[in-house]
Amino acid sequence: MAYTPKPATPATVSANQEAVGRYAMDDRQDFTDNTRGFIAPLPGKILGGDGHVVFDPANYDYLSDDAPAPDTVEPSLWRQSQLISKSGLYKVVDGVFQVRNNDIANLTVIEGDTGLVVIDCTASVEAATQGMAMIREHVSDKPVAAVIYTHTHVDHYGGVKGVVSAEDVAAGRVPIIAPGTIASFDAHAIGENVIAGNAMSRRAGYAFGSLLDLSPTGCVTCGIGIATSPGVTVSYISPTDPITETGAKRDLAGLEFEFLYAPDTEAPEEMHIWIPQLGALTCAENANHSLHNIQTLRGARTRDARNFARYLDETLQRWGDDVQVHYGPHTWPVWENGQVTAFLESQRDTYKYIHDQALRLANKGYTPLEAAEEIELPAELGRKWFNRGYHGTLHHDVRAVFHKELGLWDGDPVSLHPHPPVETAQRFVDLIGADQIMAEGRRAIEAADYRWAAQILHTLVFAQPDNQAARDLQADAYEQMGYQAEGPQWRGIFLTAARELREGVLPAAFVTASEDSILAMPVDILFDFAAVHLIGDQAADADLRIDFAFTDLDQSWTMRVRRGVLNARRGTSPDPQLTVTGPKAALVAALLKPSSAGQLAQAGKIRLDGDDSALQTLAGLYDEFDPDFAMVTP
Repeated sequence: MAYTPKPATPATVSANQEAVGRYAMDDRQDFTDNTRGFIAPLPGKILGGDGHVVFDPANYDYLSDDAPAPDTVEPSLWRQSQLISKSGLYKVVDGVFQVRNNDIANLTVIEGDTGLVVIDCTASVEAATQGMAMIREHVSDKPVAAVIYTHTHVDHYGGVKGVVSAEDVAAGRVPIIAPGTIASFDAHAIGENVIAGNAMSRRAGYAFGSLLDLSPTGCVTCGIGIATSPGVTVSYISPTDPITETGAKRDLAGLEFEFLYAPDTEAPEEMHIWIPQLGALTCAENANHSLHNIQTLRGARTRDARNFARYLDETLQRWGDDVQVHYGPHTWPVWENGQVTAFLESQRDTYKYIHDQALRLANKGYTPLEAAEEIELPAELGRKWFNRGYHGTLHHDVRAVFHKELGLWDGDPVSLHPHPPVETAQRFVDLIGADQIMAEGRRAIEAADYRWAAQILHTLVFAQPDNQAARDLQADAYEQMGYQAEGPQWRGIFLTAARELREGVLPAAFVTASEDSILAMPVDILFDFAAVHLIGDQAADADLRIDFAFTDLDQSWTMRVRRGVLNARRGTSPDPQLTVTGPKAALVAALLKPSSAGQLAQAGKIRLDGDDSALQTLAGLYDEFDPDFAMVTP
């Protein structure tokens, strides 16, 4: 039976109507800018290899420019979603083209005299393939001269094999330019999405609304991009040309590209790019038509808000007098020098304000949550549409500054060693009583105090996860919180929580640890990935010594499991119990699925020398990760 969300309550309708007064709704410049340079619409649906629909732009037709915000969508988010829904191929300026909104990220193509330079490749091979076909049809059939990754996130490299072949890169015909050393870029790009990939994918399913229907009562858009698409092909090719210092230049397809190295900002490795002949600048995701995350809700390393501001200011110093257009890997460009510099200055000051005011209140003894409830942006910053919280939010960015600078403890002794959530919940239910908690939850919902209703009912749901009446009541609270949320990730989390409370856990729509990503992992990270599968207490008495000889890499690694820890290093052991020999692709399978080693050996894909029971022992010590683990219940 189809899932049917509940409508907005009168309190939510009123809250969303009142929200209109906080915004500059008469400022419609974005609606002009995001259609500027339009060349062609998307040719239609994107299909996966098996014929399933990956993306259909028609699903967003209800987001027309003149459609008023429905009662179930916060008006600022509705406006941003109307803008994001505009898709197709666009000319930014002479020589700069973008395919926008067939994916969460843009495909940017620079046309030089002798070829095309592709800046960021979208999240999937399918989206990138469609985008490049549009470039070929409407812009140029010149060869791809280079690919540039602006940073280490999957939506900027995942479509690379829809742009260029691994063979052309390996042969040196097409360089891939990226920030940081190659080893560092690989480690952050692959490690972030794989080592903690199962947890990240589950959290991302909530945050990006991928478990919800596309509708005014479900996922509207992702705010910074149209959507994350299910069942896509995520690819990876390692960079070949690293940028490790500001001022580095490359001549590509007859154009000069100058780079500003900006690590530890929106990504661990990131860079800004200046093309002087075109007056064109991108600050990657350090400047967007949205406030960005200092700490992502999907899960990633906490960022440095001060560095956002620092590198944006350095960019203004270097190129602010000359820039004529700023284009980004998300949303639409900003044109004309005065507008671009005002945009970058405002974004710079927004991140600096969040950083400085969070630490001002920290130094006055505020906890992260207290500071987040207190801090508001000045009107000159907060009323700019591009500083609104369509990806990060002011509230969780303030808390992230505390986490970055002060760590996990909020300064309140009671939070240092509390009881775990289930035990705490059971104690509260024993103290207060289930009936009284239900009564208080109903009273709070009737009073439109949805935050408190969700909080008090959480105790009952965690103490009695099979109590469907409590789950349904908490779902009602989360649902209205979602309808009132300006931030699409907050909306996605609250509405997905409501749905799973009512219906149970929904199957994952995507995973970040794709086969291509796993096979592309540097060997040291491959062993790290294996290590997080080890069940430490069960492995405490194990003593395994296994060597791996990677024939295609001409590398040998020795792995030791002892004291509940898996360690690996280059070289060989003087007394291995087993040596596994073969190409990397086969050794990946043997390491991550040790129980398959016998079949691989029988098929001639690997050779086992020694006691092959060592791999069977290892298999028995590995944990399995459920991609659909519970989020709203224990």
